Amino acid sequence: MSGRVLVVDDSEVIRQLIRVNLELEGFEVVTAADGAECLEVIRRVKPDVVTLDVVMPRLDGLRTAARLRATPDTSRVPIAIVSACTPADLDLGETVGVDGYLGKPFDPADLVALVRRLMAAAGELDDPLDGRLDARPGERPGGRPGGRPDRFRPERTERGDRG
Repeated sequence: MSGRVLVVDDSEVIRQLIRVNLELEGFEVVTAADGAECLEVIRRVKPDVVTLDVVMPRLDGLRTAARLRATPDTSRVPIAIVSACTPADLDLGETVGVDGYLGKPFDPADLVALVRRLMAAAGELDDPLDGRLDARPGERPGGRPGGRPDRFRPERTERGDRG
């Protein structure tokens, strides 16, 4: 297996789409239907990366990310927002420590690339960017201990068919 991903989205169709695409690339995938379920599941499954939708019932993705960052056991798990976000959501994502963003609708290849990049930055995979993520001695790639990037770097997929 290439690593374990916790996929959090209130849409069962989206959860399954993400699951299938990541499993085809060798990832182990665990799913949750919202942020509250994510917080219940994460300690048990210990994922290498978490993907979060923003708009979900009970606990939205940005509040979930903030809680993950505030908890010592999960504070260094890479988090990607996979959602149709507003610019304000991106700003808040940066504030709470989200590591990447992929807009919906997305190309499955972009999803896989984002997950691989976050795992590489956390030291879970070999760096697919061939050394483009620089680390100082004693740090993992990404610039911070534990592999979190120095700053939020949104991953956006621009598609001409979105109007």
